[in-house]
Amino acid sequence: MIDTAPVRKIIHVDMDAFYASVEQGDNPELRGRPLAVGGAAARGVVAAASYEARKFGVHSAMPSVTAARKCPELIFVKPRFEIYRAVSQQIREIFAEYTPLIEPLSLDEAYLDVTENLKSMPIATEIAFEIRAKIKAATGLNASAGISYNKFLAKMASDLNKPNGQAVITPKKGPAFVEQLAVKKFHGVGPATAEKMHRLGIETGTDLKAQSLQFLTQHFGKSGPYFYGIARGIDNRAVRPDRERKSVGAEDTFVADINDLDLATNELKPLAEKVWSYCAAKGFSGKTVTVKIKYSDFTQATRSKTNALPFTNGTDVLNAASRLLATVYPFRRAVRLLGVTLSSLTSEQSHSGTEQPQLDFDR
Repeated sequence: MIDTAPVRKIIHVDMDAFYASVEQGDNPELRGRPLAVGGAAARGVVAAASYEARKFGVHSAMPSVTAARKCPELIFVKPRFEIYRAVSQQIREIFAEYTPLIEPLSLDEAYLDVTENLKSMPIATEIAFEIRAKIKAATGLNASAGISYNKFLAKMASDLNKPNGQAVITPKKGPAFVEQLAVKKFHGVGPATAEKMHRLGIETGTDLKAQSLQFLTQHFGKSGPYFYGIARGIDNRAVRPDRERKSVGAEDTFVADINDLDLATNELKPLAEKVWSYCAAKGFSGKTVTVKIKYSDFTQATRSKTNALPFTNGTDVLNAASRLLATVYPFRRAVRLLGVTLSSLTSEQSHSGTEQPQLDFDR
C-alpha cells in the first residue's frame, strides 16, 4: 500500500517554445514566422520549434529534412546555448523570490514547492500568475504553469492551457483526471513503455489503476510502484532543490553513416574532449564511461566501463570509450550517431551554488 503524502502546493513552470521564443525576441524579423532552432543540414535535428512552425507539424527531435518538407518556409537558426542559459538564470532568480524549493528539470522548466513560500501567499494559483507576469516583464517571454498537489499532476497540468496559460488539478479532481487520460500522455511513460503497456492491455489511467502493484512491479521493475501511485493520483516525490547532476554527455549525428571502426573511433575524440573539458572546468570527474551507438535503422546499443577510481584526464576517457566501441565491431548496421557519457560523478572541489547547467552540443 502507498501512503498518501502531506498535501503540497506544487507549481510546474514550463517556458513556451523557449529556444525559439528567445530567438524571436532577439530578432524582430523572426517574429510571427515559422522558426526551427537546430541544424538545417541533411542530418540535422530540430531542437525547438516556434508555435508558427508547430502548426505545420514541426516539433523538437524531428529530422530537419522532414521539418523543411512539412514547412517549406521554415527558417533554421543555430542554437545559442550560452544565451538560453543566461535567460534561464534570470527566470530562476524570479522563482527564488517565492521559494528556495526549486527543482530545475532543464533550462526551460522547473518544479516549485510553494506550500510555505517567502511571500506568505496562501493561493498557489496567484503565485503562478505573478511568476508568469514577472517572467514576461523581465524577459519578454511567455510561460505556462501547472498547479497541483504533487509533481506528476503539476507537470500534466502545465500542458493543459499552453501556450501562455495555467491550469489547476485539485486533490479532489486528481484521481478522476488520471483515469480518463491515455497512458501514452503520462509524464514518465515514454514510447517504448507506452507500447509495452498497450501490449498488456493498458490504454488509459483506468486500465493502469486496475493492475496490482505486484503485476506492475513484475512487468516494469522499479517503475512499477511509481505507475501504481500515479494511476491513483498519488506521487510522493518531494521537490528537490539539491538534485545533483548524475552524468555529463555529448553526442553527434554524422553527415554520412559510418561502417569503419577507425573512422568511428576518430569521431569519439571531440566528444570525449567536450565531456572532459566541461568536467575539468567544473572541478569534477567520474568513474563510469558509457558509449552510445545509434545505427542507421535507429536501433541503438550502449557499452559501459566503471573504474575503481575517477578518471584524471581526457585521454584516458577517450581510450576507454574507444575500447568500448571496439566491442561492438563489426557493426550490425552502419553507425549514424555516437555519444560519450561520464557518470558516477565525484566533485573534486567546491563550487558556488548547487546548479550545474545542462550540457548541450550541436554539430
